[in-house]
Amino acid sequence: MASDQQKTLGINSPEIDSSIGNLIDMLGSGCTPIEKDLVTQMMKTSLRMLQETHHSGQLKLMSSALKEMRYAYHIFNDYQDTLKVSIFGSARTPSTHPDYAAARAFSQGMAKAGWMVITGGGDGIMKAGHDGLTSQSIFGLAIRLPFETSANDIIEGDSKLINFRYFFTRKLMFMTNADALVAFPGGFGTLDELFETLTLVQTGKSHMLPIVLVEGDDGSYWKNWLEMIRVNLLGNGWISPEDLNLFHLAPSIEDAIEHITKFYTVYHSSRFVRRDFVLRIKRRLSDKDLLILNDEFSDIVEEGEIVQTEALAGESLFLDLPRLVFRFTRRDIGRLRRMIDRINELGSQ
Repeated sequence: MASDQQKTLGINSPEIDSSIGNLIDMLGSGCTPIEKDLVTQMMKTSLRMLQETHHSGQLKLMSSALKEMRYAYHIFNDYQDTLKVSIFGSARTPSTHPDYAAARAFSQGMAKAGWMVITGGGDGIMKAGHDGLTSQSIFGLAIRLPFETSANDIIEGDSKLINFRYFFTRKLMFMTNADALVAFPGGFGTLDELFETLTLVQTGKSHMLPIVLVEGDDGSYWKNWLEMIRVNLLGNGWISPEDLNLFHLAPSIEDAIEHITKFYTVYHSSRFVRRDFVLRIKRRLSDKDLLILNDEFSDIVEEGEIVQTEALAGESLFLDLPRLVFRFTRRDIGRLRRMIDRINELGSQ
């Protein structure tokens, strides 16, 4: 427990600020002021735990989670310029199953298109996602479980195999490092990952990305799943019709690959800059195309209109790319997803 003198000192005292500042100056000479400030906040958050009533189990969980995230991002940061697709699916799918063949063909097609493939690193669909790929094209995010192997024999020993203790840190890495997500049939874990992904995108807590459902020849898994969604969720008003735009049920492997790669033909990325929603695009749209967007998507513009501009003040990334900027209502993310498709259609003509 902290002494009365330590509690009186306070985390924001000049003495603490000076000590933290000295450490950051020693180790972070190449960091930006924003990066130094964020590390300062993390250090102060950790120090506050000494003055609060956290027991050792809570401290251990927070410490382990932070270590897992730091290490995973450290590995991924060497591949920031390469597009990546995360694959979800059952660890129990045998290699003779049509879903295994479909996952293998899909991942090989994505690798041929220059993408890297992220799977859970285990057997079944996860192994199929690595089958036939070179080491340069694969990532494995393994979870420590008592009843399943931690890694398949393709990724085992690879420096890009990352082991996690916690599902939540593992799922965070699947999401934040992926430019697309693909789900093959699976059990509770697969559906948990898929529904969390959909929830994060639907609520605007994740960046926009293609979410694709794929299975082997003559499969009915996703058709049955979609029927359940339509009857129980949409039918009861628990999701809106626009939410069905958040995912794509691919009729074939070729369609799945085309759907994902097409998503980035014109669209690049997006973010909020204060109240403005900024869509970065790879090439400028014509004035006619801009008029079409304003006409078709005025329902998600809170005020004003969609304008085409250069990078806004306060932005620091991809400054050479043109922007589409508007005041987004922050509702109907499914309509925003459809707008991105429309941008790609117009800009590709």
